[in-house]
Amino acid sequence: MPKDFSTMEDSNRSGNPSIHELIARLPLDRRTVLRGAGLASLLGVLHPLSGCASLATDKARLGFTAIPPGQTDALVVPPGYVAQVIARWGEPVGIAGNMPAFRVDASNSAEDQAAQLGMHHDGLAFFPLNGSSTHGLIALNHEYTDDGLLHPDGFAPMNAAKVKKSQNAHGLSVYEVKFNGAQWEMVRPSAYARRFTMDTPFAMSGPAAGHALLRTAADPQGRTTLGTLNNCASSATPWGTYLSGEENWMFYFGGGKDISAHHKRWGMNEKGLYAWERFDERFDATKTPNEANRFGWVVEVDPMDPSSTPIKRTALGRAAHEGAWVALTQDQRAVVYSGEDARFEYIYKFVSTGRMQPGGAKANRHLLDEGTLHVARFDANGQGQWLPLVHGQGPLTAANGFADQGEVLIKARQASDLLGATKMDRPEWLAIDKASRWVYCTLTNNSQRGAPGKPGVDAANPRANNSMGQIIRWREAGDFDGLSFEWNHLVLAGDPANERAEAKGNVKGDIFGCPDGLGFSPNGLLWIQTDAHATQMYKGEFARIGNNQMLACDTTTGEIRRFLTGPTNCEITGVAFTPDGRNLFISVQHPGETPTDRSDPQQPQKYSGWPDYQPGSRPRSANVVIRKIDGGVIGS
Repeated sequence: MPKDFSTMEDSNRSGNPSIHELIARLPLDRRTVLRGAGLASLLGVLHPLSGCASLATDKARLGFTAIPPGQTDALVVPPGYVAQVIARWGEPVGIAGNMPAFRVDASNSAEDQAAQLGMHHDGLAFFPLNGSSTHGLIALNHEYTDDGLLHPDGFAPMNAAKVKKSQNAHGLSVYEVKFNGAQWEMVRPSAYARRFTMDTPFAMSGPAAGHALLRTAADPQGRTTLGTLNNCASSATPWGTYLSGEENWMFYFGGGKDISAHHKRWGMNEKGLYAWERFDERFDATKTPNEANRFGWVVEVDPMDPSSTPIKRTALGRAAHEGAWVALTQDQRAVVYSGEDARFEYIYKFVSTGRMQPGGAKANRHLLDEGTLHVARFDANGQGQWLPLVHGQGPLTAANGFADQGEVLIKARQASDLLGATKMDRPEWLAIDKASRWVYCTLTNNSQRGAPGKPGVDAANPRANNSMGQIIRWREAGDFDGLSFEWNHLVLAGDPANERAEAKGNVKGDIFGCPDGLGFSPNGLLWIQTDAHATQMYKGEFARIGNNQMLACDTTTGEIRRFLTGPTNCEITGVAFTPDGRNLFISVQHPGETPTDRSDPQQPQKYSGWPDYQPGSRPRSANVVIRKIDGGVIGS
């Protein structure tokens, strides 16, 4: 979704506490220390483990040669590695009897696009077939579309056919891959191949299913919705399913001039960015006001069962979900962490009532339908609390606009406002170190932090005009279901050569900004991916950082080392390893991104021709698989 600062959502007008209010809650001696601290000393007091400090002793060491920042229209990996492009936007996903070829002039129809890989690849996961590291399925998100590339004549004038093609380029894909001894290839046709578009039925499950706020004329029961929208990060569950987050779905709706307070809290505007509401009444909130409530959920898909119905899990709460990641307690209950990629929004944790059962997806079909959702409060003393979003507890009552638990979940933001949760700097991907039990979260940036009329800095979000972002981490008291935690910053991103103190960071190793994607490899290395926008790159505080990149963090030594750089104006995203750790799948999203997030159809390759570099074509998001030439473990 557009990451231009001018279009990022900023809808939180709640009065949750600032750093000064948090300090007032501390003992007098600690208050004095914090009030007298400048930025550098404040970070030293609150974050003694900054700079990717070690908490484990059995992690793998970095074994590759770091590469320099990239500033060319190419994907670069270290010496001894090879990167192979697969699964470009527009390639047939592999549905038998329906495999239309991609047309470089963008003249494929909406019907073609419904059988092809969608646009703007994002989160992905690898699902081995029969336990193999050389044969499996890839489940993949398609976050949004650039209509300047999707149609031969671009966005204007928009019409119903273009809207349908754009809708079919969103959603999810499942495709089959196999290593043939020399390289990876898509298996086509494949019995597993699927596309999930805006016409795909999704079941609604959990406490909000059937709620009055989810009912529409097309679905008077409020239990089946069509499509999934703006899917961003993703993960594989321990029981073999795929979790995908519906992120910035509010940009697709037009609310007219009289937008309700509820929809305003979720960032709805008078007009949608893509003009869908002009040709599809579902996205005209003046006519179908409940349709927007049917998006913003975590979606669960069983990639191994091509006949299965995907499900929106309402017990996990409605949000601008970046994604969702699962840990298991010692007694096998599922703990699902998630954040929402918007300025001043929140981090959540869901704890299931039931326990994971043997038998895979079918045996755990209802595991995420019953449990307790919590929102995080990060206190200035390095401790934190998980605040339950439970109807009838505290302020979450009918008197405050919550008739029942379903309404609490549909209005999770408003509930979190009342509970006093901490407003974060765009919480995006999470990663769980199951050995040490530390949970990591990227906070990509927030240029509005500390601006006039906006929330000021606080302990968890310590930099005004936070252009660079940071990675925060916490460890629960007791098991993953604990209600309190300790926390600190793994690293503050930045470049020490910058003049502004808030943009220097404390990186031990290779510089970077705007951390986004995050994940652990089987050998215990933490992988960090970045998403600086085209408006930031190659100038000012980003002049020396170069193209978006992927780095590895050795949590034993604290070193961060650059592993990969992407082509011009792309985002590097998606982290998926084969079980043996010898193959790494990533996504290269929106190569050639423009400052306005919409390309000129007359100059589709103005910024990038990756990956085809073919005259008359256009840049294409794609998956990339990376291997060591000697067949070794990635990163070692």
